[in-house]
Amino acid sequence: MALVVAAAAIFIAHYTWFGRNVYALGGNAALRMGLPVARTKVWVYTLSGLCSALAGVVFTFYMLSGYGLHAVGFELDTIAAVVIGGTLLTGGVGYVLGTFFGVLIQGVIQTIISFEGTLSSWWTKIVIGLLLFIFILLQRVLSSRRLTLKE
Repeated sequence: MALVVAAAAIFIAHYTWFGRNVYALGGNAALRMGLPVARTKVWVYTLSGLCSALAGVVFTFYMLSGYGLHAVGFELDTIAAVVIGGTLLTGGVGYVLGTFFGVLIQGVIQTIISFEGTLSSWWTKIVIGLLLFIFILLQRVLSSRRLTLKE
């Protein structure tokens, strides 16, 4: 199911008007170009809600129960997977396939730590937090270099 959703997201992001509009959002430039900013934002939130509902159904099958607080604390994991995949937190740069690989890298780290046996599960959060910190620093360095090269 994840592969189907990722393939659909890649197609939508790269081959539709909606995907181009989403990449253009973020500043006044999209509004000045005449793009339907408000309508695109509504569609982004609608698509986000649909994906959240789909993830909730899949997670319910995984946990074999439905409890609204099961996924509390996954916010850092989600942000880390997106940043590890190459999406800038400042916006403007990012790909669905990169996020998919960020999720895979994070899964490998969690699997290694859980199969190690001697490490606490908190080490997963610590390692993911350190990776997130390193990637954010790397993004800052690369974006500052890009700005100095343009000048």
